[in-house]
Amino acid sequence: MTFSIVARCPRTGQVGVGALTAMVGGGKLVSHARAGVGAVGSQATMNPYYGFDGLRLMADGVPAPEALRRVVEADPARSLRQCGMVDAEGGADAWTGEGTEDWSGHLVGDGWAVQGNRLVGPETLEATAGEFLAHPERELAERLLLALEAGEATGADRKGEQSGVIYVMDTEEYPLWDVRIDHADDPAAALRALVDEFASQLIPQVRGLPTREDPVGELARELLPDVDG
Repeated sequence: MTFSIVARCPRTGQVGVGALTAMVGGGKLVSHARAGVGAVGSQATMNPYYGFDGLRLMADGVPAPEALRRVVEADPARSLRQCGMVDAEGGADAWTGEGTEDWSGHLVGDGWAVQGNRLVGPETLEATAGEFLAHPERELAERLLLALEAGEATGADRKGEQSGVIYVMDTEEYPLWDVRIDHADDPAAALRALVDEFASQLIPQVRGLPTREDPVGELARELLPDVDG
């Protein structure tokens, strides 16, 4: 009841997840990412520990394909799960259990994976991946959203979607983008409206926050020009 994309941007090193799902509030369970480590999308009869354990393994240097293999093998209910993983080097892989709802499947490429279940057919994933790959010059959040919009246009989930998420990590421990629609008749359109609003109003604020290298941050420096740091 979900289709999603996990990806890494080779220009910026950002990693992120985009997803649309038929359940309400799906973003908090589907999307997992950590700066400099990777991103995970966990779905179908989901197991959120694919995200937590997958990121822990990738943080320890395990490539995404091997990290995914380990978390899948450790799960007695793996046949019901679906998951995509990408690491900070662009390695990617996906899993679709044989017990997930038809049509289900995944596609994997260099730096990305798309996966979905209860879809109208493989055309949803093909459109999602194709649109993502068509815009390498754009910011990762925009590429993820364009990919979701393209997948949604094919019909996607046979019973429709209710929630969606765009989640992108840049260089810090807090996300650059965390846009969630928890319940909407058209979550793709609602995501688009909120992403556009965030781009103009919130993202400049996030970029001005303190970082590990700059504990003051540009926003505070404008108010305290003489502050040390």
